[in-house]
Amino acid sequence: MSTAASLDHVGIAGRDLGAMAAAFERLGFQLTPLARHSGKRTPDGPVVPFGTGNRCIMLREGYIELIAIVDPAAFSNTLDRFLARYAGIHIIALGIEDETANLDRLRQAGIDIPGVAYLERPVDDADPDGPRARFARLPLPEAPEGRLQLIRHLTPEAIWQERFLTHPNHAAGLAEVVIAVEHPAESAARFSRLAGRPVVPDPAGGFALPLPRGTVRLLPPDGLDAAFPGAAAPSLPFIAGIVVRSDDVDATARLLAGRGVPHQSLGTGLLVGADQGAGAALRFVP
Repeated sequence: MSTAASLDHVGIAGRDLGAMAAAFERLGFQLTPLARHSGKRTPDGPVVPFGTGNRCIMLREGYIELIAIVDPAAFSNTLDRFLARYAGIHIIALGIEDETANLDRLRQAGIDIPGVAYLERPVDDADPDGPRARFARLPLPEAPEGRLQLIRHLTPEAIWQERFLTHPNHAAGLAEVVIAVEHPAESAARFSRLAGRPVVPDPAGGFALPLPRGTVRLLPPDGLDAAFPGAAAPSLPFIAGIVVRSDDVDATARLLAGRGVPHQSLGTGLLVGADQGAGAALRFVP
């Protein structure tokens, strides 16, 4: 299949991975252990350590990556450039089933992608001989919205372990990511080409890219308030926040209240501001 099938994950970038992890644990998420990235700088090059590390929030559908520079002397894979703009969401990955077919499709669409980029990391840095997570990636070059990529998991069993999938806040799936852009039609065309799927008008203005699993919304700045009331873009483009499905929103609300996390009711769901989510606003919905 040569089109994107899912909103695979979003990456929230910051400078202090420990502080980010603590913030999301307070929100009731279960995190994976610290893992350091490595990969090939070129399609035919050797696997080398990168300067970035992560901890992830694995959901039944999709996941959230918390990523930071853990070794400033090593290759940051553009993360330092993103952090110069703002701390928050800078990575959007759409899931694919066949990297070769999608590479051919993108090249035929005139997108200059040199080849499949491979990335790998241990599941747990404290267990270097344990399982390793491996990925095949097709990054969209120089996308203004952030690090946009297609991804296929080569070892899904390594990270979607049952011990990581049960969250005290009842989070179950990644439903949406919302981006504020100056020219929604231009961004929508870029995402449509990347995914190989059409966009549709969004009720808040701009466009939406619906996938078989998950949605990307591309809104004008004045439409951002419809998705995350009170959100303000520090600069444009701005990946403002995510929508997470909960299997028990009432239980999510009780946890947030019990831990003193500021939040508000929003329709049938809950809103947590970006100041509580390391720069990313969150909505929990049924």
